[in-house]
Amino acid sequence: MTLLVEEERNASLFSWYRAEQRSFPWRGETDPYRILVSEAMLQQTQASRVIPFYNRFVTRFPTVESLAAAALQDVLALWAGLGYNSRGLRLREAARMIAADGWPTTPATLVDLPGVGPYTASALASFAFGARVPAVDTNLRRVLSRWHGEPLNGASLQAAAATALGDPASDWNQAMMDLGATTCVSKVPLCGACPVRDWCSGPAGHTPPRTQGRFEGSARQLRGAIVRSLVRRDATFRDVVQQTGFPTTQVEMALADLMSEQLVNRDETGVYRIAE
Repeated sequence: MTLLVEEERNASLFSWYRAEQRSFPWRGETDPYRILVSEAMLQQTQASRVIPFYNRFVTRFPTVESLAAAALQDVLALWAGLGYNSRGLRLREAARMIAADGWPTTPATLVDLPGVGPYTASALASFAFGARVPAVDTNLRRVLSRWHGEPLNGASLQAAAATALGDPASDWNQAMMDLGATTCVSKVPLCGACPVRDWCSGPAGHTPPRTQGRFEGSARQLRGAIVRSLVRRDATFRDVVQQTGFPTTQVEMALADLMSEQLVNRDETGVYRIAE
């Protein structure tokens, strides 16, 4: 791919982004704490669902210090309904590390924070600290694979992202996310509306992922129901079974998982509660 092609494609991408960018309460944010909150919530969750949770969360915990000092029960009370409650626990753990030691500022050091993987570290470094790095998420992988006409993974994906990266990197990352979320979608891409279709090999370069299993009746649903119940009040095992309506064996397994993840504790009398 020639440098001229990359420049022309990015110019078209940026022009489209300036006109069509999505509006979110965290978009354009420079406070690393608020960016961290948004990125933690956006993991495996649609942005439209995150908005009300994000707004309530940063209103209740406006600074990294306020989150670091919070009880887990208060954190999960605001997280309940968003799913994957362990993200809330890891976010508070990250806040405690930052409150004690200060902010790491590079992808290599941000990834040491609890709950922060390579994508989130790159996104934070780019959006909050001005690092010129691509934030490689599912959307970006799909778009780049279609540009190149083959599935990209691992080193080839990172190399393609580094070559394609435009300036400023923060805007390029946001533009690529928006393009993948609104136009270069997984199953039926809107190629006719794509601003970079002249520099793309077409949709065949990406294979849609396998559809996720049903949520209704799943272990995810049960775990969420247990956390919501315990946020309201402590409960015995029998209480949990009655409140969730799931079979006893499934409740046993879910409670064991939640305790292993340090989201839930059980005292000597057999009462379950949200961990401290």
